[in-house]
Amino acid sequence: MSSTESGYADVNDATIYYEIAGEGDPLVLVHGFTLDTRMWDDQFTEFSKRHRVIRYDVRGFGRSSVPEEGKTYSHAKDLKELLDHLSIGKGSVIGLSMGGSIAINLTLEYPDYVSSLVTVDSVLDGFRWSSDFFEWFTSLFSIARQLGVESANEAFMNGALFEPAMRNPSVAGRLRELIGSYSGWRFLNDDPQESLDPSPNTRLREIECPTLVVVGEYDIPTFQGIAERINVEVPNSSKVVIPRVGHMSNMEDPDRFNREVLSFLESTR
Repeated sequence: MSSTESGYADVNDATIYYEIAGEGDPLVLVHGFTLDTRMWDDQFTEFSKRHRVIRYDVRGFGRSSVPEEGKTYSHAKDLKELLDHLSIGKGSVIGLSMGGSIAINLTLEYPDYVSSLVTVDSVLDGFRWSSDFFEWFTSLFSIARQLGVESANEAFMNGALFEPAMRNPSVAGRLRELIGSYSGWRFLNDDPQESLDPSPNTRLREIECPTLVVVGEYDIPTFQGIAERINVEVPNSSKVVIPRVGHMSNMEDPDRFNREVLSFLESTR
């Protein structure tokens, strides 16, 4: 097992926590909403056998700093400047859920930084969510402000999004630890994050790098729809459905997930 380097980078008016392991072509892992670097534990060591792997806590999550009130920022620019800080050139980027949208936005705004893209059960900025999912998600903000962050985190992890994952006792325990430790900053504050205009949903054909679209068989319809749209619109893309898993495919079936991703990365070399 390769040694792990960890640290904090002051970039784009934020302090970003990161970890690096392995040697080879760079590979960046971007986590989902309420989560942090630990969601990639089943990938970090395995992928570092072939790649220089970077995982980090997105601004507002984990050990990274929270956004400043009223001061706009971009997650994609944070990542671009983190890569500059670490003297990492072009690499592959993998993002799950919210992390998928960050990876897509990085690819659109800074294409010279991305050699290949993997979206996993991804969010897509500008894609219309189902009314049921939108209403449930926005209710979490009211729960946090009325009943507290702990109640909102509990409602989030017990919603339909994580239902397949929570049926697996080992995954459920890890998710409870991850989501349960979320500070709730986004639930309690207006997020001054910049939005791309035009939206990424209308710009997918601009993505030229090889792209793998991963989605769990049992993920909810909104994310199935996003996966299909990315696959249809991105010219050089392929899609893999991981059987019998939901939104957290990398945690629910890490062996299958790792095989699919590593095979794709090998094919793009």
